[in-house]
Amino acid sequence: MPGVGIWRTKSVEQSIADTDEPGSRLRRELTAKDLTVFGVAVVVGAGIFTLTARTAGNLAGPSISLAFVLAAIACGLAALCYAEFASAVPVAGSAYTFSYATFGEFVAWIIGWDLILEFALASAVVAKGWSMYLGGMFGGDASIDLGPITVDWGSLLIVGAITIILAIGTKVSSRVSAVVTAIKVAVVLLVIVVGIFSIDKSNYSPYVPQAEEAESAASGLHQSLFSALTGAGGSTYGWYGLLAAASLVFFAFIGFDVVATTAEETKNPQKALPRGIFGSLAIVTVLYVGVTLVLTGMVKYTDLRTGSELVGDGSATLATAFEAHGITWAQMAINIGGLAGLTTVVMVMMLGQTRVLFAMSRDGLVTRKLAVTNHKGVPVRITLMVGGVVAVLAAVFPMGVLEEMVNIGTLFAFVLVCVGVMVLRRTRPDLPRGFRVPLVPLVPILAVLACGWLMLNLSVETWIRFTVWMVLGVAIYFVYGRRKSVLGQRLKLEAAQQEAAKHEAREPEPV
Repeated sequence: MPGVGIWRTKSVEQSIADTDEPGSRLRRELTAKDLTVFGVAVVVGAGIFTLTARTAGNLAGPSISLAFVLAAIACGLAALCYAEFASAVPVAGSAYTFSYATFGEFVAWIIGWDLILEFALASAVVAKGWSMYLGGMFGGDASIDLGPITVDWGSLLIVGAITIILAIGTKVSSRVSAVVTAIKVAVVLLVIVVGIFSIDKSNYSPYVPQAEEAESAASGLHQSLFSALTGAGGSTYGWYGLLAAASLVFFAFIGFDVVATTAEETKNPQKALPRGIFGSLAIVTVLYVGVTLVLTGMVKYTDLRTGSELVGDGSATLATAFEAHGITWAQMAINIGGLAGLTTVVMVMMLGQTRVLFAMSRDGLVTRKLAVTNHKGVPVRITLMVGGVVAVLAAVFPMGVLEEMVNIGTLFAFVLVCVGVMVLRRTRPDLPRGFRVPLVPLVPILAVLACGWLMLNLSVETWIRFTVWMVLGVAIYFVYGRRKSVLGQRLKLEAAQQEAAKHEAREPEPV
């Protein structure tokens, strides 16, 4: 029986039945191959060209490759839980839909509101990064001053183009994503192959450098929540540096959960979704480890740290190692790879945003006028609205200070999904599952602990901003969503019908 009030749950059967509602039906046309492409497309972004070198130089040294393996393990634990949920509840909305079936409407709203934050900000931040790469390729700045406002026209260009592609159809988006993903993976493989010939094995020693005290430790609101709670200081290199690096590079894997948002548009989702999730995760892990091994083998890790003679006051990038060996043409190749990488990240993040909002709209928690699809099964209204919001955010607002909010939103969703798997195992053991997480509850608990640790390493100010956003979401739910909920209205109608039936049964028959 569904709960009452804000804890009312939407059964899996009802969620699946709603996918056939006339006028708000998505078309099933994606395969496991399409989902794998989406996963690789969103995970392999600019991080592989910038994050790897900076983290190796400032935190982990050559052990950056092990940091990626540790991060991949943590991500893989969460991926197991996503795969089971997505195969059991093949409905648009990802963690939002999963939470509705396990924790109830209020928690589902919270996670949906959280995912709106994650996908919208991620799309805008990455669009600005795309614009920076565009300006770098042409030696200029992809922005223009309009009075007191500086408009980033590069961001408008990429968001506008992607909005049009998404409005045309998901299958078209998949084909475009496949082409662009092939380009950036080719660039990554080229970097690995060329770099192998410049590796000096002595650069790998020591693999885990001796710990050093950080020259400047963050304090106040800028320190991590873990440091604020325990008083622990930061350090560079050593095992603590390795673990800190794993916390940082974990975010290079963020995005695979977007694959789960396309469940409702997937052929044979029970098999295709797990294959797409694990396939994309395996591919990007191999690419990340390969790049880091080449990078730290080409130059000494101390040459990649900020302040070194090679890097100066800036941050090391993958191109830094190639420039040190006189392979200057690699800079252009890396720019092309970064541009291609960011293109697909924006595309898949915006796709995820539209599908989560579509699911919330169909449930009445936001206006149902948005849950309308065209003859191709595309929610055009939502797509255009999301494109407009992301374009404004990316073109006008500085997004650097909000990047960590993307991370905390993602990890929060991971935790709820992992807990949800354990809950659904107890409440619905009969539910058909195309994939089952092994060693339950051990694996989900380990996933929760891993994600919780990573959340503790985020700054205090990030937690404050996240809390403010969530408080705003709670207010909107009680003002609008709770009253307009389709599930709530359905339960009220059923209760009224049952009461009427009882009243009719109590009335004596006329003589």
